[in-house]
Amino acid sequence: MYSLKDKVVAITGASSGIGHALAIESLNRGAKVAVCARNLEKLKAAFPQHNENILFAAADVGREHDCEQFIESIIGKWGRVDVLLNNAGITMRALFEDADLSVIKELMDINFWGTVYCTKYALPSIRSNKGVIVGVSSIAGYRGLPARTGYSASKFAVQGFLEALRTELLHTGTNVMWVSPGFTSSNIRNVARSANGTAQGETPLDEGKLMSAEICAGIILNAVQNGKRSVVMTGQGKLTVWMNKLFAGLADKLVYNHFLKEPNSPLAKYEANRG
Repeated sequence: MYSLKDKVVAITGASSGIGHALAIESLNRGAKVAVCARNLEKLKAAFPQHNENILFAAADVGREHDCEQFIESIIGKWGRVDVLLNNAGITMRALFEDADLSVIKELMDINFWGTVYCTKYALPSIRSNKGVIVGVSSIAGYRGLPARTGYSASKFAVQGFLEALRTELLHTGTNVMWVSPGFTSSNIRNVARSANGTAQGETPLDEGKLMSAEICAGIILNAVQNGKRSVVMTGQGKLTVWMNKLFAGLADKLVYNHFLKEPNSPLAKYEANRG
């Protein structure tokens, strides 16, 4: 088993949600942890009990230079990076025909390019230390979701990138993996982009009934330590992936109907026209 004790773990998007939970659990498992987020003040406030085993950095992962500086700051402090958890991400909720293209671009910049940038600069250290690269993906990386075209595209891209990289590094001792949490309680839906790029400020889900960020983080770190290739969480997520592989046409209808039922569903626009 791969031990996290005294390993250097880099985590993007760590001021809340899964990223924050990953940082806390990594510290609990004995790692040295570097965290980044766009808002440094908010990031530091999320870790009131911090000590010398945590490093804070302000970084917008959609900017290559920020990612380079984040990785350089870690190597400057601890001399290496062992584990990279590419967690930072945003989502959207709008029909493609209504969405500004800038919304799609922003999601690709953060979700996909943020993963590529951080991985590029951390890879030499991680490879030399036979470490781990992780992408926090989504069921949307296996199955396109309506009103989430940009999000789905970015997660498909992340998984394709990581699968190709995993194959390149197959005999180096470096593990590359991706995890798909399914619906997890976090702030991601409140800040989801609407058609014009503003934050929607609400969630269409009952957050209290979703998997907690803490449980999700534990599953991810267990997968890291056990050398997993990929992890699909929740029964609903596994069923969706399985159905999409074997019964794609039926999956289209089931996914459509599922998202039609969510509060204020953008798909209601099409239903009105069907009548």
